[in-house]
Amino acid sequence: MLQIKNFIEKVSYLESRKVKDCVIPVDDARLLRDEIAKLLADLNNFQNSKKQEVLKVEIVGGKFK
Repeated sequence: MLQIKNFIEKVSYLESRKVKDCVIPVDDARLLRDEIAKLLADLNNFQNSKKQEVLKVEIVGGKFK
């Protein structure tokens, strides 16, 4: 998440300076890409696991009438 945080801070700084272009070194871009890909994979796994989860709820009143 460090690369994503750094990117957000850099874009915010450039916006405040009214800079129109943002250039990052290729090594930073790779690290940013890898973090984004990992987040997307984690999100996909999370969504798939939630779809497969089945809950069974049974309410028994006992002698309640």
